[in-house]
Amino acid sequence: MAYVDHAFSISDEDIMMETPYTVNNRPPFKEIGLAVALLVFGTLGIILGIFMAYNRVGGDRAHGLFFAMLGCILFIPGFYFTRIAYYAYKGYKGFSFSNIPPV
Repeated sequence: MAYVDHAFSISDEDIMMETPYTVNNRPPFKEIGLAVALLVFGTLGIILGIFMAYNRVGGDRAHGLFFAMLGCILFIPGFYFTRIAYYAYKGYKGFSFSNIPPV
């Protein structure tokens, strides 16, 4: 007869036992709000920067170009994380709210 170590076996009791944690897939509202704010302010920065550069607000085009570059820096992460949140909300495969890092 073979020796069976029952200390490491899986029984029906182990399967039915409740886990101390639950899976929480709620949307991270604070992080999504930050992503949308970055997207909006980045878009406004790009538009206003182009307007400032075209009309030479501040004396030359450099002020407007700098403002547009700052808008791009805000726009890129805002668009990226807003897209992840949208796709996770719609349930696309490979996208989850856990892909958005906590603030």
